Amino acid sequence: MLTLPVLLANGGPVLWLILFISAVAVVVFTERFLHYHRAQINSLEFLNGVRTVLKRDNVVEALSICDATPGPVARLVKTAILNRDHGRERVQEALEEAGLAEVPRLEEKLNLLATIAQLSPLLGLLGTVLGFIQTFMRIQSAGLHAQVGDLSNGIWQALICAAAGLAVAIPAHAGYNYLVSRVNSIVLDMERAATEIVNILTETPASRSA
Repeated sequence: MLTLPVLLANGGPVLWLILFISAVAVVVFTERFLHYHRAQINSLEFLNGVRTVLKRDNVVEALSICDATPGPVARLVKTAILNRDHGRERVQEALEEAGLAEVPRLEEKLNLLATIAQLSPLLGLLGTVLGFIQTFMRIQSAGLHAQVGDLSNGIWQALICAAAGLAVAIPAHAGYNYLVSRVNSIVLDMERAATEIVNILTETPASRSA
């Protein structure tokens, strides 16, 4: 019966490397998942709240709402409010600059997860090749007297590493694609919020008087 100790004992050194990068992938995915969960807010409800406050010309409260709300959408809205007295074009420029700064934060560490998804099957292939090299070396040294037990270690290593590489690569690739979709969703919320806050600021009494 195959058990984890048996797999670890027969997988060879490459298996431990695969296990290490799989642990890194789990940590990266978990951290990014929680980060995106906090970053993605109900932008419509948030903007309605900001609009209501700004209609009362209460800029301080609007900024407080932005500070109390996590995520890039709130930071973009705060940037727009701080630049409200400089005209519509300046607000749009400030939003573009803030957006360019926010996107790399969202994409942080995703390349690491993509790299793990690409390297895992290659490491599995490396372990497979090393296992077969070990097997053929034993065949060469034993000649016609080679026994199954002499060959089993190399074959075990080859099969276990191949399976482990695929077992890490498949969920890592799926996790990467999922996180990219979350980033795209947040960026879309940012674009909608940027357009909406510009319209809100041009409607407020403070902006019209300016």
